[in-house]
Amino acid sequence: MSKIRITKQFSFETGHALYGYDGKCKNVHGHSYKLSVTVIGTPITDTNNVKYGMVIDFTDLKKIVKSEIVDKFDHATVFNKNTPHIELARELESRDHNVILVEYQPTSENMVIDFANKIKSQLPSQIKLFSLKLQETDTSFAEWYASDNT
Repeated sequence: MSKIRITKQFSFETGHALYGYDGKCKNVHGHSYKLSVTVIGTPITDTNNVKYGMVIDFTDLKKIVKSEIVDKFDHATVFNKNTPHIELARELESRDHNVILVEYQPTSENMVIDFANKIKSQLPSQIKLFSLKLQETDTSFAEWYASDNT
């Protein structure tokens, strides 16, 4: 049976700051991120299955990505908790802002790695994450491919 890739796209707004960076991105700012999630698998061949012909129901994929990424990162500010930004994060949290503290510099490159790990852990065993594309601006994005990480 043929392997098929399917892709679902998501959008969310997230702020961040890059501690120690030598340009404007050292300041707190935000992006309208676009995330493309591509999975690969074999379409269901059981004609009695309500999902007959699907690799994975787009609704099921949406539930995973929304719960692991979109619902958490949308309208949040991400800081590396191993930097002095922790003080700013604590102040924002005390004022009821949504802050996410991560173990890494919150670049698109590191975020797409984090997102891949989160999504992979929730996929059914017969479905594999093929790739992610995290678009930060109209002209800038980071991509993760499973084939590059074997």
